[in-house]
Amino acid sequence: MDFVLLSKKSLFVLVTGSLLISCNGTGDDKMTKKKREYEKKQLNIVNPDKLFDPLPYSFSHSISVDAPLKFCFIAGQSGGIGEQQILSNNFRIQVKNALQNLKVALNSQSMTMDNVVKANLLIVNYDQEKLKIWEEEAKKVWRNSQFPTSTLIPVSQLALPNMLFEIDAIAVQGK
Repeated sequence: MDFVLLSKKSLFVLVTGSLLISCNGTGDDKMTKKKREYEKKQLNIVNPDKLFDPLPYSFSHSISVDAPLKFCFIAGQSGGIGEQQILSNNFRIQVKNALQNLKVALNSQSMTMDNVVKANLLIVNYDQEKLKIWEEEAKKVWRNSQFPTSTLIPVSQLALPNMLFEIDAIAVQGK
């Protein structure tokens, strides 16, 4: 995978410039229509069939942005299985399933775990035992020790009853 080092300011300009964010115009002029058409081509929203349908809950599983680099933003993935989001009561199993769901979302955007540059981990009733389990499972997924940056956020509860773990991610791919 090829990487390009960018400052935060350059990254912001790159992302917002590639999205062509426009708040001006009446919507009737030709330029605004062209911008909207361009925006639709730049955003690739994918909700994989192997994951539950997120539309009733007002979010998407993944969105990629085509720019000089392809950016993919993955919504929080739980350790639930299938459309009904069946959750085990076992923290390790939820972590494994969430990582598998993350892989599905990434694959739907033609990316892999190696493309992940940032992950947020939400852990219910966090303790050192759960941290150890996360570390063990992460090492199985990122075998080459090129771990993404991450933030672990202890929480008292998540979106679904019995949900113990959630991970969201940002992935980048060279073109």
